[in-house]
Amino acid sequence: MKLAIFDIDNWKEIGATLSRNKTRTFLTGFGIFWGVAMLAMLMGGASGGEGLLKRNFAGFATNSGGMIPNRTTIPYSGYQKGRSWSMDITDVAVIREACPELKEVIPTFTKWGVSFRHGKNSYSGQIIGAEPNYTAMLTPKLYSGRFINEADVAGERRVAVIGKKVAAQLFPGVEDPVGGLVEAAGVAYSIVGVVGDASEIYLNGSLDESLVIPASTFRRANGYGNSVDFIMMVAKDNERLSDIIPKMRRVLYRRHNIHPNDEGALWVINIAENFEQVDMLFSGIDLLALFIGLSTLLAGVIGIGNIMWVIVKERTQEIGIRRAIGAKPRDIIVQVLCEGAVLTLVSGMAGLCFAAFVLGIMQHVSNPPDAVTMVKFQMSFTEALTILGLFIVLGILAGMIPSLKAMRIKPVEALNSK
Repeated sequence: MKLAIFDIDNWKEIGATLSRNKTRTFLTGFGIFWGVAMLAMLMGGASGGEGLLKRNFAGFATNSGGMIPNRTTIPYSGYQKGRSWSMDITDVAVIREACPELKEVIPTFTKWGVSFRHGKNSYSGQIIGAEPNYTAMLTPKLYSGRFINEADVAGERRVAVIGKKVAAQLFPGVEDPVGGLVEAAGVAYSIVGVVGDASEIYLNGSLDESLVIPASTFRRANGYGNSVDFIMMVAKDNERLSDIIPKMRRVLYRRHNIHPNDEGALWVINIAENFEQVDMLFSGIDLLALFIGLSTLLAGVIGIGNIMWVIVKERTQEIGIRRAIGAKPRDIIVQVLCEGAVLTLVSGMAGLCFAAFVLGIMQHVSNPPDAVTMVKFQMSFTEALTILGLFIVLGILAGMIPSLKAMRIKPVEALNSK
């Protein structure tokens, strides 16, 4: 005997039943449509929103930070508050030895407001003195050439990596300025690379507007001696930077006679902490999105149960006649459940398509041509199937009670009902 689920006449009957009361079917279907769309858009939107925030930190090592000396705020060891102090190369070596939890300790040097020249063209930006491990903290966007290497630092070479904006201003119409010369503060440098910002926030200035030269070359050209402007650090994978910073602070304060409790004497940026805050924020947003979506889903499922109940009520006599001529209880259950499944499937697919369309628009708007990284307002194919499958399963379960009621209808009672 052919099962009702494979019977073409059965499906025609389902279509006729659902189309008999178009308004009720539409409203119930719309509840399912909106529930699926809301859940999908919330999941995709939460993922895109997280991408937008994390785009600000693109290129940064997630377990990294930086330190800049500031004026003291507490008198100590015969010194008055407000004393200026500076970090030096020895501090870098001491921190490396005292904090084995750090993967990299990176001294950096900066000179602001420098005029760069090539021929008649000029641009005002900053010179950054960097070592090769600079990229362990901040990975630049490399357009051509290379970054500073160990040989450049060891040989105090007069080479430079220029920012994208600097290259565009000094070499208009030139596709690749690598191999050319640029003059900065009266010194000519050979260009070995062109870089740009990988992030929308800057640490120690924008690379787009910078000239990056070897740290050793910078120190000699600017008479820095052992002084260091900025120390950046990257913790090892299994270490928390927040736990290491107090140790670094103690090491520096001990060397420079600063009060152990003088928090204001050292300005610290903890990028790892910012990443943790973003992750916590979007964990909460994901839970909220899931709660709202599931609440909408529940409302749609209840709607399916209601419409199935009404359909069974309206078709009491019809069900009685079918039972009287030999229809099995299984046939009645499959008939009712199929009606709920069809309504859920069609409405759910429409909801997913609508959500994909809206997320596509959001992704297009959020990714202008000059965006440093691509943000994806998307849900995976697996997530979409999971949402749809969940709705179908719940829709079938919602139709179980009405279908069981239909199965228990006695032919005699059904024929006598009005």
